[in-house]
Amino acid sequence: MPIAVTGASGHLGRLIVTDLLDHGVDPGEVVAGGRDLGRLASLVERGVRTARVDYADPAGMREAFTGADTLMLVSGNEFGQRVAQHRAAIEAAASVGVRRIVYTSAPGADRTALLVAPEHKATEEILRASGLAFTILRNNWYTENYVPALEQARSTGVVITSAGDGRVASATRADFAAAASAALRTDGHDGVVYELAGDEPWTYDELAEAIAVVVGRDVVAHHVSTDEHLAVLRSAGLDDATAGTLVAMDGDIRAGLLAGGSHDLARLIGRPTTPLIEALRAATAAPGA
Repeated sequence: MPIAVTGASGHLGRLIVTDLLDHGVDPGEVVAGGRDLGRLASLVERGVRTARVDYADPAGMREAFTGADTLMLVSGNEFGQRVAQHRAAIEAAASVGVRRIVYTSAPGADRTALLVAPEHKATEEILRASGLAFTILRNNWYTENYVPALEQARSTGVVITSAGDGRVASATRADFAAAASAALRTDGHDGVVYELAGDEPWTYDELAEAIAVVVGRDVVAHHVSTDEHLAVLRSAGLDDATAGTLVAMDGDIRAGLLAGGSHDLARLIGRPTTPLIEALRAATAAPGA
């Protein structure tokens, strides 16, 4: 069951490889691919073979994927470039005999107005047309995304949002990695699309309450309009594109596009997803947090 994993020098990819090993997958059967091989040293120590995988280098990907039965395609993080990058990875995998691809997508990618969905929708279409077996993991937001809000609230006591009473069904990267690992190392996932979300969607008021517990001070959610939110972010030094993206994401939350509703994640990992407070505590305690 040889498995190649892209993005292993990043947070999610590394956790996927680690979970595979922790569940008894032979390290000799795993190839951890990433652009920065120096960040893969701890995996090498566990017996995993590493390879440089850059979505802009088809020849390198073909070499890295050769011999693999399954490719774990962790979506890239270069917005606007991902469709071409993912297409190159899928074509490289198909050309060297990979049988199946597991792909990390976005919630409701084929039917949502979510800001980040179009590139994922396009990638899913490429994957379906490839002729390869596939499993699609539509990951909701990572709880770790909210550590910057926690750190700001630690000093200010405020979390600023224009998301209204919208809910976020976030889960930890470790939760999503465990789901990917299960899809890679167990049978019955070919042709399946999983909507992966946390068990307990939260509002920003609930996020503020959780942050207050973690940082040990009063924290409130300050609800503002879209225009006010943009002004606050710009005054904090963010450029227009970044500020606009953050406000648009809050708009997606306000519209209910990240509210979850599926329990596919808990079913795949065989346990409840990590609660918000526990996840925030772990994220802030992690090295480099």
